[in-house]
Amino acid sequence: MTVPTLTLNSGHTIPQLGFGVFLVPADEAEKAVTEALEVGYRHIDTAAIYRNEEGVGAAIAKSGIARDELFITTKLWNDRQAGDEPNAAIRESLEKLGLDYVDLYLTHWPTPQKDTYSHAWSKLIEIRDAGLARSIGVSNHLPEHLDRIVADTGVVPAVDQIELHPAYQQRDVQEWADGHGTLIESWGPLGQGKYPLFENPAVATAAEAHGVTPAQVVLRWHLQHGFIVFPKSTKVERMRENFDVFGFDLTEAELAAIDAIDPQDGSGRVGAHPLELN
Repeated sequence: MTVPTLTLNSGHTIPQLGFGVFLVPADEAEKAVTEALEVGYRHIDTAAIYRNEEGVGAAIAKSGIARDELFITTKLWNDRQAGDEPNAAIRESLEKLGLDYVDLYLTHWPTPQKDTYSHAWSKLIEIRDAGLARSIGVSNHLPEHLDRIVADTGVVPAVDQIELHPAYQQRDVQEWADGHGTLIESWGPLGQGKYPLFENPAVATAAEAHGVTPAQVVLRWHLQHGFIVFPKSTKVERMRENFDVFGFDLTEAELAAIDAIDPQDGSGRVGAHPLELN
């Protein structure tokens, strides 16, 4: 099965479906990533704060898969945005991952009260130019943060990785991204199990119509909207299920019904708010 790719504004391509390792314990990461690679995933999303980069790196090293067949993302944590810390942080991440470069490096949160996110973005540009990251982007940035970093540097992020699921679609961020050539990556794409998404009639009806699971319907919804998505599971059966989302298409009516789950007042958010996490 071939996973579709999207082209970033850097000219590099990114597999639209990947495997996330958020909250995967360090001692389980190698096994989980090894199994994901065996299933067929080639896009792995980690972060320094996940404290499992070494496990990810060990799995990559043992896989025997050519480096150019893999797409590896990691992220700069909030307490390392100032000064020259970003340059030190990426080198530490690369050492743990056992890589010469990552395919995508992101600032993890804007932490606006610290007011270091624009400086951090300028450092990511240096990191990209030094060849330590093929592409650079941000995570959890709202339009006001995106406007600022572009105004300060002239460089538009390749991606913005944001909380995005049917009950919290952040349409203002989507609109900004669409207008600037930035791709959206969805974290928590299934709502992290924090609300009864799979029982929603729009999701359940589509699942029954296509003979698939509710989770597969929601992942398909992300893909058909052009989002990059990387569900997380340590169970190989679920990894296979999440990977098997290319044999059906949701209809326009089914997409619209799932779109309508979003109350559009922000009440569907299940994670931290970018203005509050500092």
